[in-house]
Amino acid sequence: MTDLDPQPTVRLADPGALAAGLPHLLGFPPEESLVVVSLRGQEPMTVGLTARVDLPPPGHHGSLAGDLARSVRTDDPTAVVLVVVSEDDDGAAGLPHRTLVREAVLGFHAHRVPVRDALLVRRGRWWSYDCSGSCCAPGAGTPLPGGTSDLAVAAVVHGTVVEADRTALAARIAPTRSAGMAWACDEVGDELAAATAERGWDAVAEEGWDAVLTAVHGAGTARAPRLSDRQVARLAWGLRDADLRDRALTLALGESAPGAEAVWTELTRRAPAPLDAAPATLLAVSAWLRGDGALANVALDRALGSEPSYTLAGLLRTALDACLPPAVVRQVIREAAGPSGADR
Repeated sequence: MTDLDPQPTVRLADPGALAAGLPHLLGFPPEESLVVVSLRGQEPMTVGLTARVDLPPPGHHGSLAGDLARSVRTDDPTAVVLVVVSEDDDGAAGLPHRTLVREAVLGFHAHRVPVRDALLVRRGRWWSYDCSGSCCAPGAGTPLPGGTSDLAVAAVVHGTVVEADRTALAARIAPTRSAGMAWACDEVGDELAAATAERGWDAVAEEGWDAVLTAVHGAGTARAPRLSDRQVARLAWGLRDADLRDRALTLALGESAPGAEAVWTELTRRAPAPLDAAPATLLAVSAWLRGDGALANVALDRALGSEPSYTLAGLLRTALDACLPPAVVRQVIREAAGPSGADR
């Protein structure tokens, strides 16, 4: 399992600040993980892309290191920092997971990406694998810094919510099924089929786009009303149309982005499968562009779990696994939208 997060650029003073800021980079505190943080520019370097993977079994160290290096290289880093997060005790060779760290360093070296530092985070303290001082000796370590960091501030500004763990993050969009919702989807589906036969799909699709704009603009108000079951059903059925869904992608680019993400979140939670695949994919795009790669990955898991053959979700999964920068995604959406933009 991999989580990739393009985050706002933040300057960090020391390795401890970076280690303490991992929950804000990922959206949740990592456990038993290898985290790679891309660093950009010259001194003082800035934080770029962040990638996290579960700690692998020994036989997979080399292949994992190569995959990570190829992915993070797309961020054009000046260097990277490796962070092992583990509660494992020290071994005969000292700090745990040294073999994994060595393979990761070799993997990045093969791709001409320097490893600036390799850290271990464990039980509220951090160590450097390269440090020979007494503070980095097994059983010692340095306490993680407290207080409000630059990363915490940036996370709040950009809308990243830090959950207790990845399970809690997934729970934010967990399905909330009801008999009323299922009935509304059946009823609205029958109504749309009849309307399409009578007036044609173009007219029905345009009404669907108007419904999307109304919901998104309403969600951007201070007291946004909860969508009714019929509204959720109408929006979810409308987004099954690829052209309408692609128009909805453009809402992630401008002032409507917060309202759009709120609507996609509600539809993902309430619409039954496979009607939740489209809004879950739209939510993934919105989260990715906002810098919340953890939520983007969770939303994509939801979309592909609901409908494994959903093409846009599959393409986006490939893009995220390759660390496609959000700027490239924005440009693709702008080009697809044309000069008229989102609210045409």
